[in-house]
Amino acid sequence: MELCYQLPVLPLDRPVPKHVLSRRGAISFSSSSSLFGAPDPRQLSQRRGAISYDSSDQTALYIRMLAVTNKTIKSSFVFTPGDVRVRSQVGFEPERRGSHPYLGVDFRTLHSRAESAGSIPARRIRRLFSFQRHLLSSRLLRGAPHLNPLHILDEDYCGQAKCMLEKVGSWNFDIFLFDRLTNGNSLVFLTFHLLSQYGLIELFQLDMVKVRRFLVLVQEDYHNQNPYHNAVHAADVTQAMHCYLREPKLAQSLTSFDILLGLLAAATHDLDHPGVNQPFLIKTNHYLAALYRNTSVLENHHWRSAVGLLRETELFSHLPAEDSLSIERQLGSLILATDISRQNEYLSRFRTHLDENDLNLGNASHRHFVLQMALKCADICNPCRPWELSKQWSEKVTEEFFHQGDIEKKLKLEISPLCDSEANTIASVQIGFMTYVVEPLFAEWARFSDTRLSQTMLGHLGLNKASWSTMEPEASGSSEDGESDPARSSEEPSSRALTQGSPES
Repeated sequence: MELCYQLPVLPLDRPVPKHVLSRRGAISFSSSSSLFGAPDPRQLSQRRGAISYDSSDQTALYIRMLAVTNKTIKSSFVFTPGDVRVRSQVGFEPERRGSHPYLGVDFRTLHSRAESAGSIPARRIRRLFSFQRHLLSSRLLRGAPHLNPLHILDEDYCGQAKCMLEKVGSWNFDIFLFDRLTNGNSLVFLTFHLLSQYGLIELFQLDMVKVRRFLVLVQEDYHNQNPYHNAVHAADVTQAMHCYLREPKLAQSLTSFDILLGLLAAATHDLDHPGVNQPFLIKTNHYLAALYRNTSVLENHHWRSAVGLLRETELFSHLPAEDSLSIERQLGSLILATDISRQNEYLSRFRTHLDENDLNLGNASHRHFVLQMALKCADICNPCRPWELSKQWSEKVTEEFFHQGDIEKKLKLEISPLCDSEANTIASVQIGFMTYVVEPLFAEWARFSDTRLSQTMLGHLGLNKASWSTMEPEASGSSEDGESDPARSSEEPSSRALTQGSPES
């Protein structure tokens, strides 16, 4: 049987059929003769992302390919029932996230047999799948118009997603919608866009292929099964960091190097997060707890993981060795500052600087400290978002807490504070978090940067806290005894738990 690998055309205003799966490598078979609503595949426009096969037309195999960005890659098709994957022999096997499509590759007819697909010659596979070869031969690396230099979005998503990126500095930016529009690749596209927008790729002479591969690997190393600590959270923090970098005090004083560090730290600050907090790792004798001696365990792991990807992709290999090491050290300093158990330490220092009015942003160490505080704000800014966004984040993070509590119950361990679904509600957890962690931090940030954005964040924070407070009496009213107010009774344990790193670590 001859199979024709084509990239058919599908109008942007036509929805993707349900039988076309959006997951990378997925394959779908249809008995309908009018696949995608059009009988002639040559009349369809380009649509990437999944594979569909029409059994009534054995020459129609519609494919949406993955952009594999290794320097030299030897790949092979692995055909299993209902699944097609691209496997690499150099250790990069991206199967977890959505597709990273080629940019306008015109796939030619490839004749093969389904039974012998696993034995396709390596030469042909390299010709078909070499993303770097396409980039090197494209006009992308030979120069492009200034207005749109990088073309980071697939054509299918250029519409709404590109419009959203034009407003990436808005505090109302809906990262959930952007993640859907980019097929689950919000972290890659948003970070790439910001690096380009700030002119950092050109300024630091970064190889775009290496940048792309680094961001793909970063996104892959986030655990999507985590309800909260996943790549979408990292993209949200990166977007918030961008908003803070545009604040007048920072925009007038930060160097390009500071901005590069801030964006990279935001994108990698929770890299490879396991979905449980530090106390859980310690009491289960996890090897990471022993490795980092029970001190900033997760943050150290996030930092080391980020450094590993920087070195694997050789993103800064063209820089002097001392500069690369400096980037790694300062990146670690920023990520370690997100340790919630050190919240009071950083907050007290920030408050002292503001009281004495001695912050000098012309000083590199002071600028770095302000970057640390900006990253801390970005990391826990969800309660300061509009209610429609904030509520979703609150539900996701509480789901992750309660999942940890369920694991602790199964292991017959002491249940961590805020992680017991029977003793806590979403409202009580959020009220405690806002009261003891978010409000003090953002009040001091507003003292430092008294702008419209700061007032907007505090306004949303107050409204969101009030909204959760109106929900809490409903939970307490369901108790027959009515012995205590859960909102008040949760305050003390919430404060203690938050300083131990329960919510955001």
